[in-house]
This record gives sequence, structure tokens and C-alpha cells, in this order.
Amino acid sequence: MALGIYAAGRQRHRALLSAVYFLPALVSSAALGILWSQLLSPVNGGVGYAAQHFGLFFLDKNWLGNPHLVLVTVIVLVAWQFIPFHTLLYQAGVKQIPRSIYEAAAVDGVAPLQMTRFITIPMLRHTIVTSSTLNIVGSLTVFDLIYTLTGGGPGQSTRVLALDQYLEGFSSFNFGYGSVLAVVLGVAAAAVSLLLIKITGFGEMRSQAEGV
Repeated sequence: MALGIYAAGRQRHRALLSAVYFLPALVSSAALGILWSQLLSPVNGGVGYAAQHFGLFFLDKNWLGNPHLVLVTVIVLVAWQFIPFHTLLYQAGVKQIPRSIYEAAAVDGVAPLQMTRFITIPMLRHTIVTSSTLNIVGSLTVFDLIYTLTGGGPGQSTRVLALDQYLEGFSSFNFGYGSVLAVVLGVAAAAVSLLLIKITGFGEMRSQAEGV
């Protein structure tokens, strides 16, 4: 949300930064998984090379082989790929807010931080619910990046539900159990979406432009 609000500014450098950090969203998850598996490889990996030759010793870890680090690594990489998309959602949402509201608030002496708190965030309520729903459902169904990056390993450290469904059905040929996991995954995604809509009252929300 913070990135989206920042990117919605009128300065040209903000548009340039938006284009740069949106690049990960343009690359397929499978390609990113292969790329990062090479960069994070303990043998001739780019991250290990930087740690050894540029003094970045805190990077000298077995990011994909350590069961205590691998899940955190996967989460960071998934976030790095999908944050730009949600930033774009918030950027578009901010640009839909009429400028006259901010101009009236400025005349009344409202500080920029207060404008963000009392104008921008409340008028982004539709975007917040949409982004949150996509985030939660997407986290339940993430598959290709993890499959190409770790294959579920080491051990079963990154064997999430969507990946487990694939491995059970197409690697172990346990199609019955794989089908059950698919049903559970679909029901869980639908339940979470409906619960989020119910809690936030999204279905009863009126137009954000009402009263403008």
C-alpha cells in the first residue's frame, strides 16, 4: 500500500521507479525459480560469490539447503514477485480519488500524513479487500516458483498444499489423495474469500465516490 501511494505521485521519477520494480511481475514464476535456484546455489552461486568477494558475509548461508532458512527464503521471493502487482492495484486506486478532496483538505490546513490516514486509506477500502483476498488465496495456491526452486525440499520444508497435491498425483501416482487435496484447497480458498468479504462488509460497500 505504501509503495502504491508513493507511486501515485505526479513526479516523473516515481513513474520510473514504478516501471523498474514492476519488472519481476512480468517474468514467469518458473523462470524466476530457476534463476534464483542458480543465484542461491552454494556452488558457484551469484549470492555466494558476492558474499565472498564483496564482504557481504551475512549472505554466505545455505539459503535453499537449510530447513530453518528455506521457507523464509521462499516467502521473500514470492513477495518480491507479487508485491509489484498489488502496488499497481493501490496506485490505480489512489489515482481514482478526486484531487478536489485533497485540495479542500489542504485549504483546511490538514497535514499530508493526516490526509493519508483520513482520506487515502478509507477511500482505498475496496482495493484493500481485493488485494487481501488475492494475497491470501494466492498464498494457498502458490506452486510453480516453489517447484522449480526447491521441489518441496529439503525434506518437506517447503512442501506446501498445492505442491503436495501435484507430487501426490503426478509423482507418486496417488490420484485419489491428490484429488482430495485439490478439493480441500478449493474449499479452503473459497472459505477464506467468503470469510474475508463477510468480515470486511465488502459486499455491502457503497460507492467510494459517494458524497463527492
